[in-house]
Formats: sequence, C-alpha cells, structure tokens
Amino acid sequence: MVQKQYDKAFITAFDIDGAALGPDLKYESIQEWDSIGHMGLIAELEDSFDISMEMDDIIDFSSHEKGIIIMRKYDIDI
Repeated sequence: MVQKQYDKAFITAFDIDGAALGPDLKYESIQEWDSIGHMGLIAELEDSFDISMEMDDIIDFSSHEKGIIIMRKYDIDI
C-alpha cells in the first residue's frame, strides 16, 4: 500500500506510466522532472503522506530510490 502511494505520487506529478519507475528514474532523467516538476513531486508526496519535508531533504531527493531512503526519515517505510 505505501509503495503504491509513493509510486502514485511520481505518476501523478510527472504524468508518466508506472513502467518508468525504478532505479533509472532520476532528476532530469525525464523531461518532466525539472525544477518545477520536482516541486510538484514534493508537494504530491507531502500531501499524500501528510508530512512536511525539510529543505535539505527536498534538495537531496534526486531519484526514485533516494526518495525511499529520505521518506524513511519521516517514518514512512517503503
């Protein structure tokens, strides 16, 4: 459930297919994940999980996989 919720945030924020998710999905690896798309993703994650991410974590959130590690800091085990 939590994994689906996490993945859905990417799918919604970037309007991409679920097949695009995984270790190769990184900041600027797709056209949609630019600086504006990044903030859309962060907003989607914060809303979805009812959290408020710290600025350092927002900056460090550079890939689908790195995001999983960052989300653990907010007690979200993906």
